[in-house]
Amino acid sequence: MTDTHSAAQDYVDEMARARGYVLDYHKVMAAQDFPVLRATNGLVEAAYLDQRTLDRRTKELIFIVSLTVMRASKGHIQSHIRVALDLGVTAREILEAIEIALPEAGIVAFQTGFDAWREVVGASGLEPTVEAHEGGSGA
Repeated sequence: MTDTHSAAQDYVDEMARARGYVLDYHKVMAAQDFPVLRATNGLVEAAYLDQRTLDRRTKELIFIVSLTVMRASKGHIQSHIRVALDLGVTAREILEAIEIALPEAGIVAFQTGFDAWREVVGASGLEPTVEAHEGGSGA
């Protein structure tokens, strides 16, 4: 293993420890353009990981809502939901945070976060007892 490869691997491992997750782009950037990964991660560390005024639980909820509003990938939203749960945030608290997307971003953005949440926490719903067409995950 080269020194650069070893340093990149150590960096990805530390990212996983600090964040509780690593995204696919982190892994690929570590192998393909390690200096840029370090630079972008520096911003994330300052805004998200470094302990300042907001605690990590609050930051996770903010991340979940902002990713929901931006309609980020389900996997990205789920990574923050899992970290929030690991930090002791309840499934209900996460749902309430995601619901904040409704008035500002609308039902379609809300459904992005809701579907991610539902899969992670295993939430189930009620089935109608009358005949109805399957509506999927839409409104």
